[in-house]
Amino acid sequence: MLKIAPSILSGNFLNLEPDLRMINDNADLIHIDVMDGSLVPNISFGFPLAEAMAKVMTVPMDVHLMIVNPWKYIERFAKVGAGLISFHLEACDQAGKDPSEVIAMVKATGAKAGIAINPDVPVERLFPYIEEVDFFLIMSVFAGFGGQKFIEESVDRIKTLKAEMDRRGIVRDIEVDGGVSSANSRILADAGATMLVAGSSVFKAEDPAQAIKEMRD
Repeated sequence: MLKIAPSILSGNFLNLEPDLRMINDNADLIHIDVMDGSLVPNISFGFPLAEAMAKVMTVPMDVHLMIVNPWKYIERFAKVGAGLISFHLEACDQAGKDPSEVIAMVKATGAKAGIAINPDVPVERLFPYIEEVDFFLIMSVFAGFGGQKFIEESVDRIKTLKAEMDRRGIVRDIEVDGGVSSANSRILADAGATMLVAGSSVFKAEDPAQAIKEMRD
């Protein structure tokens, strides 16, 4: 079944709890973008907010580490309640770090491990890790800001990754983040996506719960 993960980055920061409870009641995951202003050109939030949200959430917390040196923070995010943790392949490139080592660090905490890539990173670079990860995160916009327009070429990237999984007979989740809405959710699912991150299309909708339902259906 297609899973929907609303991105709380688009929520109402003056009063988050109603948005969190709406996600509990209607969605499958909550997506939490952690940005440091270095790997991506924006700063979001960290441990205090994640810990506070964990006290309310009943669906799994999907933490997306858009930060340099994510391995320094994996254990702590797991301790505050992250059920899924993804890190960027680009962060490993910058530091000369082996992604396999980082995957193992995530799994050691009991969380599910994912690798994320931006649209300008060849999707084939994920192939060596298909047998190791629990999921991949395909960015369909450039990481850092919400409300960007969906990059159409992302569909072919998803298809390419799914085809390689099928060739090996391996099943892994493919998460897509950026410009996702009910207008393209069916196309993404048909391409092989199993988890969809949606921010503006959920929280700017007149009826966020209905927006989630339309994407899933």
